[in-house]
Amino acid sequence: MADGKYFILHAASEAQPFIKTGGLADVLGSLPKEQAAQGNRVAVILPKYRDIPHHFVEKMQYITNFTVQLGWRTQYCGVFSLENDGVTYYFVDNEFYFGFSGVYTDGGPFEAERYSFFCRAVLEVIGHLNLYPDVLHCHDWQSGMIPFLLRTQYSFNPAYDRIKCAYTIHNLKFQGIFSWPLIEGMLFVDYKYNSAEYLEFHGCASFMKGGIVFSDIVTTVSPTYAKEIQTEFYGENLEGLMQSCEGRLYGVVNGLDMEEYNSELDGLIPVNFTVDDLEGKAQCKRMLQHELWLSERDDVPLIGMVTRLTSQKGLNLVRCILTDLMDHNDVQIAILGTGDREYEDFFRWAASAYPGRIAARLEFDFPLSHRIYAGCDFFLMPSLFEPCGLSQMMSMRYGTLPIVRKTGGLADTVDPYNEFEVSGDGYGFVNYNAHEMMGTIEYALRVYHERPEHHAVLMKNAMTKDFSWTVSAKRYSELYDSINR
Repeated sequence: MADGKYFILHAASEAQPFIKTGGLADVLGSLPKEQAAQGNRVAVILPKYRDIPHHFVEKMQYITNFTVQLGWRTQYCGVFSLENDGVTYYFVDNEFYFGFSGVYTDGGPFEAERYSFFCRAVLEVIGHLNLYPDVLHCHDWQSGMIPFLLRTQYSFNPAYDRIKCAYTIHNLKFQGIFSWPLIEGMLFVDYKYNSAEYLEFHGCASFMKGGIVFSDIVTTVSPTYAKEIQTEFYGENLEGLMQSCEGRLYGVVNGLDMEEYNSELDGLIPVNFTVDDLEGKAQCKRMLQHELWLSERDDVPLIGMVTRLTSQKGLNLVRCILTDLMDHNDVQIAILGTGDREYEDFFRWAASAYPGRIAARLEFDFPLSHRIYAGCDFFLMPSLFEPCGLSQMMSMRYGTLPIVRKTGGLADTVDPYNEFEVSGDGYGFVNYNAHEMMGTIEYALRVYHERPEHHAVLMKNAMTKDFSWTVSAKRYSELYDSINR
């Protein structure tokens, strides 16, 4: 459009503040709001999950209902809407698919059926509500078949044909791979698309390939990750396809809700503080130590981790060096998260082996995550791969310096400390190596103790860094311009 203002419809499986399991929800809660603030008309369409809080459900307005054909099944589809922060949210209602507790299932055939229904329903909602956007922006595998269906089954209608598609990969590891006969039957897919250039993936059908191949532009959530997924190590067997996307593959760093993660205003931390007055941060540290039964000492550095307990998050490195780290350094560690049993068991052991020095809360506790961001001195994030990552940015908003492996969005958002220029806002190491990580942690601890004035500069740099969605949303607008000329 000539004025650069668009009607943007995002399709995704989760969004803050309605339903969240990870960073995807944070993006869908913040990006649309910023796009609306920049003058676009913006809407988001989501499944109407049972776990959406009741106070939101009460405010939803019923719009219409119709049936969706899914293979031999004729399924009910209700549509509800809700206005929030200048964005219209549409909710696809079907009790059979979304009327139980939880968001995702075990990834089997029923998961394929649920999100096949959602993809078909999104396109039907567009037609029934005369909701034809300039840009249909789909996110991750759960909405990956929308661009495919749009181009192969709906574009005979000129109103659908003019829609441009953007597709964002938030994590290439999760691709929505299911048996070909299952997808072929449910979505009436012509067999000619069962080939490597379209949907086929090792004898199966891939939702994510549907989004990548049939969208006008493909984005990932950081420039470094956009480069990494074109290599064998990070490409998850799709590196060839990603290389073929040259010229329409872009990396745009995720932003952060600067109001929610604000040390001056955050109501979830015990004491607020500013970059010019950090006494409140010291109080947050003491109160966090008390809450987690750690020794209440101002002089000991406290390292935090808020993470899914999976191998992706670099926990194998932590497991390798934890004993040496604790035995040779005066340091405390606070861990919050859930995940794989092996890591949960390890951190249970660690907390019992180092009482008063290691605290492990193996649960999901959103308010406690804020208290960890605010009360720690360092935040450890040694990921094997990290498309963007938000926790390192969240911690920096509270002057908690990240120690990260320089991969994906971690490389794009953290500037490592330079002792000669006294610059940077965190610490980084390159190789996925436990000893390299150990050396970086101990270097950070030395600066903390021996060069407190340098540590203070890094804290100020971290707290004043701009992670707002403003720049990222403008970049998306530029990409929308490139496909709407």
